[in-house]
Amino acid sequence: MAETYDVIVIGAGAAGLMCALTAGYNGQRVLVLDHARKPGKKILMSGGGRCNFTNLNSTPANFLSDNPPYCISALKRYTPEHFLDLVERHGIEHEEKAAGQLFCQNSSKEILELLLTECDWAGVEVRLKTTVESVRDRHAGFTLTTSGGTLECGALVVACGGLSIPTMGATGFGYELAEQFGLSLQPTRAGLVPFTLHPELKEQLAPLAGISCPVEVGCRGQRFREPMLVTHRGLSGPSMLQISSFWEPGDALSINLLPGETAADTLRQRRREQPESTVAHYLQGTLPRRFARAFADLNGWHGPLQHLDNRQLDAIGDTINQWSIQPAGTEGYRTAEVTLGGVDTRQLSSKTMAVNDRPDLFFIGEVVDVTGHLGGHNFQWAWASGVAAGQVF
Repeated sequence: MAETYDVIVIGAGAAGLMCALTAGYNGQRVLVLDHARKPGKKILMSGGGRCNFTNLNSTPANFLSDNPPYCISALKRYTPEHFLDLVERHGIEHEEKAAGQLFCQNSSKEILELLLTECDWAGVEVRLKTTVESVRDRHAGFTLTTSGGTLECGALVVACGGLSIPTMGATGFGYELAEQFGLSLQPTRAGLVPFTLHPELKEQLAPLAGISCPVEVGCRGQRFREPMLVTHRGLSGPSMLQISSFWEPGDALSINLLPGETAADTLRQRRREQPESTVAHYLQGTLPRRFARAFADLNGWHGPLQHLDNRQLDAIGDTINQWSIQPAGTEGYRTAEVTLGGVDTRQLSSKTMAVNDRPDLFFIGEVVDVTGHLGGHNFQWAWASGVAAGQVF
């Protein structure tokens, strides 16, 4: 005979566990299923192993979606302060790095332990190494055929994430389930992902791999002022990851190496005061020395400033403030932190996360078309969407 539960959650990640414990505390008999050997793999690797578990400044403006208003309700009802209160009740030491970005002081394991402990207290069962082979609609609820037997439930929550980082077990199963039940999808692609470069520029920048520079990058009307990291494959770092969610193939990136400063004006003043100085010397005042010298060499900026006229200084200044490069592409899902697109939220209730005409079927977390900026926002969406669905029961 089939095992029966009130709620089955597919996916033992951040959103799934949060939904499960919320429903469990509401008196529901809850089962969480995951095909992985361990729960919360993306939680463990996030934030360099210290988990950027929320952002105190998180607002709906920090999220991308084809239906922007959808996320407002859940985010307003479960705020960063709510999750921070939970973290502090569990005695987890944390620190604020960049403005609003909260990290564990010790290890990401503490956030996963918090969720699993809360699930245990709420009577939630977490079953790993279990593959869902099929989901069938019943008159009331669902029947799941799994590698561990047949299960039945009154409500089904799909929280199995997107396509990012397949080495951690990411699959498109959540999208397949959505289409099985007649839901449409917004196109998916890798987000918060490093850029690759065309061979010539890649070769020119390769010796600078590992160097980080404070920059402002722009594309499609969006701008982010955060560090850029040169890698052996291309460009990464917070600024590049942020803008990657807006970039599309064929777009150029505009990189301001000296944000907040009009380089041409400063070069003219420097020519008056230090005529023997060079462009490389000027750049070294803000940028790492190796990068400053290499960037000057890359553009052929040699010799003292006194040998350059105003037109030449203006051109140099424009390049410094608006270095335009066209990436070859991105590293794709292999290293992407999130998946853009997913289940079209117009088909879901913004209050409950349930399918509009199926109040017993829910989609939460990364599988839906809501994607946050870098810096803890995606975890906040996981917590908020998980609670919104879990409170229904």
